[in-house]
Amino acid sequence: MSNGPNGRRVNTVYRSISRPLTILGAERKLFFFAMCIGAATFNLLGSLLGGILMFLLLYFIARWATETDPQILRFLLTSTKLRTHYDPAKFSPVTIRRVNHV
Repeated sequence: MSNGPNGRRVNTVYRSISRPLTILGAERKLFFFAMCIGAATFNLLGSLLGGILMFLLLYFIARWATETDPQILRFLLTSTKLRTHYDPAKFSPVTIRRVNHV
């Protein structure tokens, strides 16, 4: 911390602090989700190849989602709880009445 020329306080910000926590390039929750679904596929189908393929498919989707937007999981999970404020596809006609004698 140092004082700037105008007496303002300048705080040093390190980029590694705001970087998302990832495992092999995928966000942690998405990585563990892919791992659990891969394990469940292996247990249910009894196929190691099926479990590995399911894990790899979900892992690459998780990497893509993390590279696109690290907060996409939070947005997707909260979007189901929030109400739609504006939907341009819905059309509700508005009646307008004109009054001449005001």
